[in-house]
Amino acid sequence: MKSTTLEVYKNDDLLFSSNGKWLHPLFELEEFLKMEPQPTGDLIIRDKIVGKASAMLIYRLGFDTVEAGTLSIPARDFFTKNGIVFTYDTLVDLIDCKTETLLKDINNPQKAYIILKERAER
Repeated sequence: MKSTTLEVYKNDDLLFSSNGKWLHPLFELEEFLKMEPQPTGDLIIRDKIVGKASAMLIYRLGFDTVEAGTLSIPARDFFTKNGIVFTYDTLVDLIDCKTETLLKDINNPQKAYIILKERAER
């Protein structure tokens, strides 16, 4: 993993990167994909820390392949249930973040998106 928090590749070509914190890189990626549409199934997303919130946003963006530095068990379970191919360097019980707790019982990516988007714009 590089020093960026989020990177998106097509083959070996870097298409997008962000150094943002929390979930902001995924919202930046969403805007990037609106401006430069890509078939996300052909892309690989590399995220430094993937909790359940990130997992649901990644799924909602249509990615099939994820490489995580740190992955939470709820994110792993979500990816497994939804057929996302993933790898990780470190698996943890939970990401130490209020968002992980907030989404504990939410499994609908669209519902999660609405909650997260509202929190991001505060």
